Amino acid sequence: MSDRPLLLLHGGGPGVDAVSNWAAVTSRLQAGFRCLAPDLLGFGTKITASPGLRGPRAWADARAQQVLALLDREGLERADLVGNSAAGGAAALALLAAAPDRIGRAVVMGGAGTGPLPAAVPFYDEPTKHSMRTTLGRLVAYETAHRDLLDDLAGLRLEQALRPGAEQAFRSMFARDAGPPRDLTTITTPVLALHGERDRVSPVEVSERLVAALPHGRLEVVAGAGHWIHVDRPDEFCRLVEEFISA
Repeated sequence: MSDRPLLLLHGGGPGVDAVSNWAAVTSRLQAGFRCLAPDLLGFGTKITASPGLRGPRAWADARAQQVLALLDREGLERADLVGNSAAGGAAALALLAAAPDRIGRAVVMGGAGTGPLPAAVPFYDEPTKHSMRTTLGRLVAYETAHRDLLDDLAGLRLEQALRPGAEQAFRSMFARDAGPPRDLTTITTPVLALHGERDRVSPVEVSERLVAALPHGRLEVVAGAGHWIHVDRPDEFCRLVEEFISA
């Protein structure tokens, strides 16, 4: 394992936690980096943290401060990062805007939460194992290739999504923001945006707009991958992350 620190910021689906989110690629990434993968505010061990937050930007900003506090506790002046989707990706952009000197290079996935809010809050209007399984199925390109994984995750994430405080926190993450969108043109950190060619959650155009706004952004569309690039194409995902971070 290298001593180069790499933050792994998980996605924002119902019942998610850091360990299960990154399980498909943890071993390989740990071979090359010192990986730090916290449960972000509102999920996993942090379900009841930060009450009163409302809207995607408020949660992203709070998670950015959470990550800065983690770096301080670990005695790290700088780290690289990978941010997954509307939780980890959005937190990554907030962190790059707030403390650019603390992050070397950043990889974000699935649009990093910069697309429109979904028409309805996922899962919680029908909080059943079947609904959770359906929600998870949309994250991969081909469900049949990951049937056992999705079945196992549905049970785990259902249990976590039904913990006290989880629904309240999750719904508040999807509340409409009153303020202006984040000014991405101020982010000067090199950013690689990864997007699955077969993403059924967020179209590729979301990452195209994101990269167009970033002064030093680059887009890589991963063929045959869905929203969970690291699950559908783990080897290619790790290669792209390793090459970009080490450049």
